[in-house]
Amino acid sequence: MRNKFFLFEKLIIGYCWLMTAIILLIGRPFSEYTEELLFYLSVSALTFLIVHYIDVDKNRINKAIRYFYPAIMFSFSYRMTGGQMFLLFDSFYDWQLTAFELSLFGVHPTLYIDKNLLNVWLNEIISFCYFSYYFMIPVFMITVFVKKDYKILASFLSATCIMFFSSYMLFFLYPIEGPRWHFVSLFQNTIEGPFFRQAVEYVIANGAVRGGCMPSSHFGVALVIWLQCFKDYRKAAYIIMPIVIGLGVGTVWGRFHYISDVFIGGLIGLVATIIVWKYEKNFVNSQ
Repeated sequence: MRNKFFLFEKLIIGYCWLMTAIILLIGRPFSEYTEELLFYLSVSALTFLIVHYIDVDKNRINKAIRYFYPAIMFSFSYRMTGGQMFLLFDSFYDWQLTAFELSLFGVHPTLYIDKNLLNVWLNEIISFCYFSYYFMIPVFMITVFVKKDYKILASFLSATCIMFFSSYMLFFLYPIEGPRWHFVSLFQNTIEGPFFRQAVEYVIANGAVRGGCMPSSHFGVALVIWLQCFKDYRKAAYIIMPIVIGLGVGTVWGRFHYISDVFIGGLIGLVATIIVWKYEKNFVNSQ
């Protein structure tokens, strides 16, 4: 019997083929995008092979492979965005976004925080919330897998695919480098913190892509997790709510994102989750 594709696997293959087509159409010179082309073709081929040879209904090890390999792919896919940041444009457009936010708020929020709100312990609390993102996906996925709620895990992965892949495409459709680069000469203070702030700085210095700013995929995925918890694990949703809110604040407080990035990231996360839930409902009803 032929193994079935999960929705998230269809999304992975679709995204890889779409990015391959975009690079072939507008990626010039091709020599600058060889790594990206090989990556997307390899990931799509690997996904086909996993689906073909790993029967999710055979045993729990197979289930683990099928449900967890996308999470590994997300990290590598994110790294690929750095090389395709200027597929369409040759510069960042922070000046447009900051002008919009200045007209909306009357101040640049990041500069206002720098001048008026920084406090060591407040910095540390907010940095903890931001840093928690790096544990949210594995903790959520492992917990759901242990509980054997495989349909919830598949739902989460599908919504996360839409969230991440939409974000990765927006990175080059509207390149934004973020306030930590754009306002670097205007900051008057250093964001101090004894542990979590240092941890965040380390991760950003060693893993962040310059330009992966619009939208905030961090907040978008955190919202997807919260929405899934609110639907299926209501008590957990109330517990993590302050952390998710703090993470959203931390993206701006830490100078990683503009408020617009957070709003758009949250909107994509919300829409992605609703689309997946709607798809699942229609799929079940059609059986």
